[in-house]
Amino acid sequence: MFVRTASARDLPAIRALLVATWHDTYDGIYGAERVTAITDEWHSLPALAARLERPGSEFLVADDGARVGGVAFAAMGDDGASVSLQQLYVLPELQGRGIGGLLLDEIEGCFPEAARIEAEVEEKNARAIAFYRAQGFAERARRSVSGAGGAAIDVLVLERPIVWAD
Repeated sequence: MFVRTASARDLPAIRALLVATWHDTYDGIYGAERVTAITDEWHSLPALAARLERPGSEFLVADDGARVGGVAFAAMGDDGASVSLQQLYVLPELQGRGIGGLLLDEIEGCFPEAARIEAEVEEKNARAIAFYRAQGFAERARRSVSGAGGAAIDVLVLERPIVWAD
């Protein structure tokens, strides 16, 4: 897999990846019907297309030439020192092969002025929490955020410093 900037032609594949990954991850937590409602809202083609144009952000895909196997989206925080990792997903059948780490490294490299990176993770998403902890993230806070339809989602806020080599 190689990591590159996402383009408009990638959006159907990104949407398919997000729908598959969300159902694999969250059906057992929220139920398939709610996951479908969330992905229809948050991962619609227009919602994804808006990310391509968002200032101060990066939208990346991991691609092997035949398919998109991972996606990441991040934006510079309002404080100018933090990066908010808003999406990092890898197709379920490709997880555990280093693709998430490649995407995370590339995202960090896109924000050389940043001192730290943070991600919000659903408290019941044990696989994601284990991934971020293995990548050096630590829990900074817990909070509830508004999900699709206004339902509350309890999340961990995980953070790690970005260390730049001299």
